[in-house]
Amino acid sequence: MGVGGMVGGGIFSVLGLSVALAGHAAPIAFGLGGVIALLTGFSYAKLGLNYHSDGGSFTYLEHAFRHRNVAGIGGWMLITGYIGTLALYAYTFGVYGAAMFGQDAYGHAMQHLLESLVLLLFAGINLYGIKAAGKSEDVIVMVKVLILSLFAAIGLFYIRADHILPFFNLGATGVLMGTALIFVAYEGFELIPNSVNEMENPHRDLGRGIMISIAVATGIYILVSLVAVGNLMPEQISRYKEYALAVAARPFLGKSGFMLISLGALLSTASAINATLFGTARLGMVMAQEADLPKVFSHKERTKDIPYMSLIVITVLTLLFVNTTDLTIISSFASSTFLLIFAAINLSALRLRTRIRINVVMPMTGLVLSLASWAVLSAYLYKTDRRAMAWIGTFYVCVLAAELVFSERKLFFKGNRPPPGGSPA
Repeated sequence: MGVGGMVGGGIFSVLGLSVALAGHAAPIAFGLGGVIALLTGFSYAKLGLNYHSDGGSFTYLEHAFRHRNVAGIGGWMLITGYIGTLALYAYTFGVYGAAMFGQDAYGHAMQHLLESLVLLLFAGINLYGIKAAGKSEDVIVMVKVLILSLFAAIGLFYIRADHILPFFNLGATGVLMGTALIFVAYEGFELIPNSVNEMENPHRDLGRGIMISIAVATGIYILVSLVAVGNLMPEQISRYKEYALAVAARPFLGKSGFMLISLGALLSTASAINATLFGTARLGMVMAQEADLPKVFSHKERTKDIPYMSLIVITVLTLLFVNTTDLTIISSFASSTFLLIFAAINLSALRLRTRIRINVVMPMTGLVLSLASWAVLSAYLYKTDRRAMAWIGTFYVCVLAAELVFSERKLFFKGNRPPPGGSPA
């Protein structure tokens, strides 16, 4: 679940963004992202073992903060963050699909058509009630990991030294900006604690599952980015930024390699869209049932127990987002949102440290690095792309307004309810 959630499409599209900022040191940018994910994963593991809940991040915020609006805002942020990742997956599907058809005068229109169709297809499948079996999902994860692993293993033998030296050709600052911009590639492991009640031995398996999945994804990202940098010139990566990974397979695998990586991207993103739509729609339904989202999100189909209104709203918002923005805005928004969410989770672990028996160093370091990365990303966008920053700021203002207007709470309500299971540490 963790590997499938992380290696779900992000690496296929954000690689070019990372190389554009970090240059030859793109593997280090992915490595730093892995460090932040590992630190946050430790907090998730401790929280998940103490609060066995399908609500995951939302539940932890409820326990950690007394103020009625904090968990609600966190829940809205989760929903919008997943809409951002859905947009990234759909965008990647459209770009790679159009590339497979060949670049012509209608390439851009084909991209929009494909990214819209794949969202509508899986929204329809989820509305109809068809769920992919666990074994088939495992097969999909293994296939895409195998494709990327073979690409990395073969490509290592074709790396050209003049393509990766000097290593810090764009400076250390570029590495930090690259880490912040592509952090969305590590979104996914936080879903593992949501399944803690289905684990046979959660005390043994939860922490292992989180840490191993992050380590595997980080290793794949580092190797894949190293091969891409070592086989393409900077101008090639800049030109084919949105599907640079497929282009990177051409020097040593030819046209077949291009098609294989493109196929892996389509398979990964399709699977990730299906799973993310399924999970996000149900998260919206649960939050609405607890009066943390508008009641419309809780409407279900009577015979199949499908949260159809939640599915429809999320799909429509994703369609609007992916068809009116570009890769930088989508990736920046998703990365920014999950950096803030992970910072909040690390802060939750700090506030609940006595109950969950966690050392202060790990969550504090995770909190500081998450916020620092978010600050770097904000500074980068302010300096280079204020349009993207305006988009992100508008989304966050809407989230805040939505919580205050629709959560059925009073902004200046002075009474505090204790969170489920007791008061915070």
